[in-house]
Amino acid sequence: MVDWNLAVATAIRLARPGPDVTRDEAREIVAELRRHAKASEEHVRGYTRMIPEGHEPADTPVLVVDRAGWVRANVAGFRELLKPLFEKMQERRSGSPGSAVFGAVGGKVTGVELGMLLSFMSSRVLGQYETFAPPTRDLPSGADGGGRLLLVAPNIVHVERELDVDPHDFRLWVALHEETHRTQFTGVPWLRDHLQGEIQSFLAETDVDPMTIVERLREAAQSLTGNRPEGTDNDGDNGRSIVELVQTPGQREVLGRLTAVMSLLEGHADYVMDGVGPQVVPSVAEIREKFQQRRASGASRLDQALRKLLGLDAKLRQYRDGERFVRAVVDEVGMDGFNRVWTSPNTLPTKAEIAKPADWVARVHRKTDS
Repeated sequence: MVDWNLAVATAIRLARPGPDVTRDEAREIVAELRRHAKASEEHVRGYTRMIPEGHEPADTPVLVVDRAGWVRANVAGFRELLKPLFEKMQERRSGSPGSAVFGAVGGKVTGVELGMLLSFMSSRVLGQYETFAPPTRDLPSGADGGGRLLLVAPNIVHVERELDVDPHDFRLWVALHEETHRTQFTGVPWLRDHLQGEIQSFLAETDVDPMTIVERLREAAQSLTGNRPEGTDNDGDNGRSIVELVQTPGQREVLGRLTAVMSLLEGHADYVMDGVGPQVVPSVAEIREKFQQRRASGASRLDQALRKLLGLDAKLRQYRDGERFVRAVVDEVGMDGFNRVWTSPNTLPTKAEIAKPADWVARVHRKTDS
């Protein structure tokens, strides 16, 4: 269904060049990001109190990568996570006339289109905790299927220059956010399997013709070349995202739960990076203000259209809504009270509770305190 090697080659070929740095500067940046990642462990654990006394989380590697490294890592993750879906799609097409030829040709077409999307994303991601990261020759992952933390050096440098902020403060600020994600998954043993189970449930419910998904990829890729995708109105609104276009009723239920947990994880990371920030990042207020302005306004019409199609606008809402949820709960019941959210899947907030934190407090604390 997808020529993954072609996707990687296409993405790397089309990826934008990074900011100009000398070889010595590059070495210093990589070394500093590694130091910040290490320092962030203590800051995040101390602030969140997520690691029980006498227990250490599973070790996962921290990798400072360029845009090509980010592409390779994500293709490996996509390939592993989407394997059940593609096997299902392959079974559906097997036996149809010309399926072998179509599969070979379609796989290359989809590989190119996926590569175009990855090239777009590769210049925008500052860091990422890869939860479902299979080890590769160049990119190790944690023991027992654990993830790995990626910091994308050229993108961090690009944004710090664009915002005109202190580079050392900004690099630590980014590391704090991503380290929070690593702490979430290493400090909550059941979280990875729960999230993987939800994603697989979502994929198992997929019941669409393979060409529908290919067409959505083509639609997104065409927007990169300036061709307005079908369904885009004059204001650059693509209507529904790729995810929304493939939903069944069962998927909508799973997607609601996934949206809630992703809002929690992203909002918690934003809350922690700003909570720790004043202690260790002197210019955190300036960084946050400029970064929020960039999130809100820094997109062309073409960029906005592609974000909508890929569902990236929903991710921005997750940061905002999730941070409000975490802040409201901590204000009400303190950090230890908030940390009851990590007790089990049953104590995770629902999508409705993300919008109404008091309902989560009433449900979880009334039940556990009675």
